[in-house]
Amino acid sequence: MTGRPAAANDTTAITGDDVLAAALGWRDAGTGVALATVVSTWGSAPRLPGAQMAVTADGRFAGSVSGGCVEGAVIEAAQACIGGAPPRLMDFSIGDDQAWAVGLACGGRLEVWVERLD
Repeated sequence: MTGRPAAANDTTAITGDDVLAAALGWRDAGTGVALATVVSTWGSAPRLPGAQMAVTADGRFAGSVSGGCVEGAVIEAAQACIGGAPPRLMDFSIGDDQAWAVGLACGGRLEVWVERLD
């Protein structure tokens, strides 16, 4: 990647360092950006700790924290952080009603740290 932001929400083509490059590109262009990072997993989890997703205020994103299971909830939290909410640790697990609502029915637990990228 050349350091410019992803043109679309193509999470299959953007991984690892490319997520950070997209986030920095958006930020440098004056767009509010938040970064979500998987900090821990237990049991069956679709992504490993360290997986990241960058999110803009208008809903563009690069990367993935769960392969699609919890991205919607993480995008909402990221947009809240961009809007001034404090950083937060999100916990999704099979016993959590929110996890069922967002589709994490694979029998694991996932913690995601969400913060504004300043």
